[in-house]
Amino acid sequence: MKFEQGMEKLEDIIEKLESGKLTLEETVELYKSGNDIIAKCKAEIEKARQVITVDGGGNND
Repeated sequence: MKFEQGMEKLEDIIEKLESGKLTLEETVELYKSGNDIIAKCKAEIEKARQVITVDGGGNND
């Protein structure tokens, strides 16, 4: 999953959670899904950070 896709899915989950129209079970499932997506997005950010660090981190000293 790409970072942008993950963010879109998280926005959808947040919308559903904020609607207040879910059962407890649905809420828990969406919460779990959201946490999984967050972990994947964090991994994508870390990959990007490593690339930036390897490429010099933008320091032109």
